[in-house]
Amino acid sequence: MARTALVISAHAADFVWRCGGAIALHRKKGYEVTVVCLSFGERGESAKLWKEEGMTLQKVKTARRKEAEAAAKALDVHDIQFFDLGDYPLVMDQEAKFRLVDVIRAVQPAFMLSHSHYDPYNTDHMYATQMALECRMVAQAWGHNPGQKVLGAPQLYLFEPHQTEQMGWKPDVFLDISEVWDKKRAAIECMEGQQHLWHYYTNVAENRGNHFQRNSGGQSGGRPATHAEGFQSVFPRTVDEL
Repeated sequence: MARTALVISAHAADFVWRCGGAIALHRKKGYEVTVVCLSFGERGESAKLWKEEGMTLQKVKTARRKEAEAAAKALDVHDIQFFDLGDYPLVMDQEAKFRLVDVIRAVQPAFMLSHSHYDPYNTDHMYATQMALECRMVAQAWGHNPGQKVLGAPQLYLFEPHQTEQMGWKPDVFLDISEVWDKKRAAIECMEGQQHLWHYYTNVAENRGNHFQRNSGGQSGGRPATHAEGFQSVFPRTVDEL
């Protein structure tokens, strides 16, 4: 049975900037990675598209979906699902929550990825993580849809927000994505509506590559990494050795 992972992305581009390397790397390792985009980011994260004459909400959604699907293909995503719940603000009613619970139970992820706990610049992001935690909890409940396979206890990793110092986000895991950086960069370039972020997230990956090397031994035998991603784990990890 294939190992699996699940990404819960507030908007259609978030999974690309923040954990595209993790997706591509784990696909290479044989994981089936599912991405859920709760919204397209059509109202709040598509300024370039809205500046075009004659733009409509549906046209923006269509463009964003095409970008996300192209990026998912570049990263070799196993399955990408669009909930189309709207953004600014993102809101999930009980039906949408249970829909996400169904996905979590169907995927049975070894680990999950979502946003930082706090984001005053974009409350959709922290709301998505609140929903990820809530739906993870429901998916573990034996009394929810009895007969379905319940969820175990997958780690939830919080991927890097845009302005880390303002979010209270502190990475405790660095993942070397050097060998799949070309895939992440290709996915980044699919997001034509947010071209202003291409260089920014390339720079973030390079900086985290430096942090990976320093924390793996630095100049005393650390493993070189050209690019990396940082994550903050929510739950304690159970290990047999350090």
